Amino acid sequence: MTAITMEAPQAGLSADFKKFLNWALIWLGLANIPFMAMWFVGAPPRYFEIALAGLVGLIVKRMPRVVQWLAFTGVIAYSILSFVAGLFNLGMSSLLYSMQFFAEIKPSNSMEYIAAAVVIVGILITVWFVLKRDTNFAKPLYILLGGGLIFGLAATDFAMGQSMRGHYFREAPVGANFESAVEMTGLVARADGKRHLILIMVESLGVPVDNQVIADKLFAYYENSAIQARYDVSQGTSLYYNSTTSGEFREMCGQWGDYYELLDPAEAAKLNCLPAMLAKKGYATHAMHSFKGEFFKRDEWYPNIGFQKQEFWSDLQEKGAEWCGGVFAGACDRQIPTLLAENLKQASQPTFLYWLTLNAHLPVPTGLNLNADDCTRVSPELAKDFPMICRQFAIFDDIDKALVKEITASDFPEADILLVGDHMPPYFDRHNRSQFDPERVPWLYLKAKGQSEVAQ
Repeated sequence: MTAITMEAPQAGLSADFKKFLNWALIWLGLANIPFMAMWFVGAPPRYFEIALAGLVGLIVKRMPRVVQWLAFTGVIAYSILSFVAGLFNLGMSSLLYSMQFFAEIKPSNSMEYIAAAVVIVGILITVWFVLKRDTNFAKPLYILLGGGLIFGLAATDFAMGQSMRGHYFREAPVGANFESAVEMTGLVARADGKRHLILIMVESLGVPVDNQVIADKLFAYYENSAIQARYDVSQGTSLYYNSTTSGEFREMCGQWGDYYELLDPAEAAKLNCLPAMLAKKGYATHAMHSFKGEFFKRDEWYPNIGFQKQEFWSDLQEKGAEWCGGVFAGACDRQIPTLLAENLKQASQPTFLYWLTLNAHLPVPTGLNLNADDCTRVSPELAKDFPMICRQFAIFDDIDKALVKEITASDFPEADILLVGDHMPPYFDRHNRSQFDPERVPWLYLKAKGQSEVAQ
């Protein structure tokens, strides 16, 4: 009797511990392992998601297998959305609103996205089979141990991300001081009807930090005698928050915000955004973008802020622009400066022309007509140490070369030209992301000297 009494608790303890291990494998291990793998290369912090997974696991551990699997799938879905939001500096509400446009992009053009999808699907399948094992442990000791492991894992995630604080989840706080390149350069003050005004927002153009090779490449093509003879050149940096559409709002509407605030024509009119303001001064207003107008509903809110004419991928294709691939496939940016120049040469009145570039969206793949494969032509150093940054600068180089050629041509009309980044390049890894300022974007202002000054 004594022997039986002593062995029963031992057997019960062993069984409960196995249940605890099964639970920990699923809700602490498999729920987090693809993200923990990025601790050593850098990624958005996710200590909240770790705690959420553990808490949900404790709640559903006694429920049917299918319920547990659905709960796990929900946790993974939330973790992925939160990861993407952090990576691209979006609020969760903004990201969820943007999900309606997912069909417009092509993640299958990126090996990174394909690999991530394979891993996630593999984990979901694995969890379905692992859930055949019992996870409903009952001893209070193991519940306390589970809580301790959740806290420890979350604390480890927090510690691993300390060096990249400020690089993710950049939303404008209430009362944040406002600044923009348009404001800093005084572009609006030049709207006297004597010259065209051009605003070019360059996708993922960031401010280099402690990397002289990248710093030397930034705006290098504008450091030539032809540019200096025709333009007064200045450059600087500006604060940014959130993603591309927030950058457009920043530069054209003069405050922090995002595009869904512009979908109501009446509300957009109250902001008196730059295109509407210039239209009142007698300027024709024209927007160009190398992607589809339906994406982020630009074909709806561009007119609401005062653009009288818009050209998107299909329009640019009709004018001869080639297709360039990537996650966001559309017109080749390197060919848009020619079309931009043609628009201004044919203009019958002073024009405000806005161009949003496309091809530098990350990740920049090889092939797909992007002309980004041979990175040694861009920089041997970048090709060796930062191949993705190198491919991105191959895109920038082609844009800059094409633009410089057009704006220094003898028949290019007088125009002020402002180039500005929308947000820092959203690399997920520390190696690439840390090469750029997490808070600021660069701008370059080419202020036309006028015919009399050029003649001198």
